[in-house]
Amino acid sequence: MRGRKGQWQRLAKQVPVSKAHQVRYWMHCASLGEFEQGRPLIEALKARDPGCVVLLSFFSPSGYEPRKDYPFADLVCYLPMDGPHAAARFLDFLQPTQALFVKYEFWYFYLNELSLRKIPSVLVSGIFRESQPFFAWWGLFFRKMLRLFSLLSLQDAHSLSLLQARGLAGKAVITGDTRYDRVATIASEARPIPIIESFRGDDKLIIAGSTWPEDERLLCSYLPHMPQGWKLVLAPHEIDTVHLSAIQEAFGKECIFYSAYKPGGQERVLVIDNIGMLSSLYRYGALACIGGGFNRGGIHNVLEPAVFGLPVVMGPNYQKFREAVELVRLGLAFAVADESSLYERLQLLTSDDALRERLAEAMSRQVVSQTGATAKILSLLPVAH
Repeated sequence: MRGRKGQWQRLAKQVPVSKAHQVRYWMHCASLGEFEQGRPLIEALKARDPGCVVLLSFFSPSGYEPRKDYPFADLVCYLPMDGPHAAARFLDFLQPTQALFVKYEFWYFYLNELSLRKIPSVLVSGIFRESQPFFAWWGLFFRKMLRLFSLLSLQDAHSLSLLQARGLAGKAVITGDTRYDRVATIASEARPIPIIESFRGDDKLIIAGSTWPEDERLLCSYLPHMPQGWKLVLAPHEIDTVHLSAIQEAFGKECIFYSAYKPGGQERVLVIDNIGMLSSLYRYGALACIGGGFNRGGIHNVLEPAVFGLPVVMGPNYQKFREAVELVRLGLAFAVADESSLYERLQLLTSDDALRERLAEAMSRQVVSQTGATAKILSLLPVAH
């Protein structure tokens, strides 16, 4: 709410002036995760047509704040709250020639106004499940929103079959998931981190990414059983003082914070007390534990470690994430339910080098096989006149 104060005055000053024959893409993302999914498409559009305009909006401050200075966007702003007058006014400012909504974003009045103005709108890397309101007997309003899209680009065949059953086959096409393209780019651009190299030394690392208190409790209980030659790098999802203090108390003298690290110490746990390093951290790991799987919201990004070939261990709440379900099906990622199953899985993976190598090779092949969604979507979008 604070971020939206004075937004109309800012838009009046900041929106680039529309020019004749100029393609203007408006991309809307809920938050940072959806932005990472849309980012490969933005950068591909700019590479194809440097003169195009990209107008980027966010619903959440957790997306807007980290990316408000994103250099490939000509404007970054909050999405005004959905309503008929706000939608019309916002589009008057932006003057888009194409609208792109990433994955889960469905705003009726914006979609309706785009349709009335005959501005094509595309859902990018959408994914659908039977439990969503689109497919309920009472979901007519939600299905109407789907019909307002010009194109529904989908991650998988199951989503397509659900839409086909509702008469939307003509608008839907399977293109894949752009996040695979994004993590492939991240892997190719991963920067060296000297402190991690120093901490690792000759040992192997378990990288625990985006952890929550329950993840940390289980990892702490596992620590006494962690074999010699292994260390743990812990990157908490929240790094506020209270959370970091709780981690310090739980792990005690076994842990040291990244900001206080000094070479030569005896600590076996390095706690990352900053934001933005995780995607590059995985390159140093031999094994990954993904946080969030013991929370209702589910796991965090499983593709970031997968692109480096790391076998993945996670909590039981992963079913909403197609890529995680597929990796579990292929035997490349492993869900654990409690302390004993975590211990059993980690003991197996840390003790068998040959197994980890086979998993790493298979994981890398799987990620490579899923890339290419960005190019498919790009081929469906207009170019400059």
